[in-house]
Amino acid sequence: MQNVTAVAHRGDPYRFRENTLVSLRSALEMGADAVETDVRLTRDGVPVLLHDETLKRLWEHDRPLRALSADEVRELTEGGVPTLAEGLAATEGSRVMLDLPGLSEVRAARRIVDVVRECGAQERVYYTADAQAMLAVRGADPGAEIALTRATLAPPRATLLEAVRPRWLNYRFTLVDRDLVTRVHRDGMLLSVWTPDTRRSMRRLVALGVDSITTNRVDVLSALRDGRRPRTLRAHARP
Repeated sequence: MQNVTAVAHRGDPYRFRENTLVSLRSALEMGADAVETDVRLTRDGVPVLLHDETLKRLWEHDRPLRALSADEVRELTEGGVPTLAEGLAATEGSRVMLDLPGLSEVRAARRIVDVVRECGAQERVYYTADAQAMLAVRGADPGAEIALTRATLAPPRATLLEAVRPRWLNYRFTLVDRDLVTRVHRDGMLLSVWTPDTRRSMRRLVALGVDSITTNRVDVLSALRDGRRPRTLRAHARP
């Protein structure tokens, strides 16, 4: 089977709470080649691993992250929301895809890029989000590896590709067909997809020739790629 890159979406969320250190570590133990995690800034500019704008869904506190300091987040979640620096330390030696939801300013992107540099992780970190966020990252780091997220099959404008210089185009898996794979590869880029969680969908995408699959079930993808059965799920754990 084609050697597709297995990327764990927010860690291993079927076993552990997403974007926590235990979830990231579990994903790597399940065979992930890389982990994807979301990054947002606290009120005092500390990058932390959280997908949502608030703490409500995961931590039962209806507080917007942008209104909280890093210390307040740590207290409210009993240390459950890691900083980006902690996440990079927990995944040392492994590739990390940083999704930047809601990011639009170069200043905010620069803070995230600075932490990646301070952790010595530039060579193993790459960034993904929409065009506005990736333009901010490119402004903060001319050498960053970028996976530009696309919500439509319309080819990205040449001016956008010139400004962002993505290595990857990143599509929702339901949009992908052979024509798209051919076009992306013809244009000199790699194709990543998100987030198929069934073996059937994964098999289809591998057969089409995608280069990377981001999934909530990295154990299933890893087992499929290696020709073995996935491990039995443990009960969902809380960190």
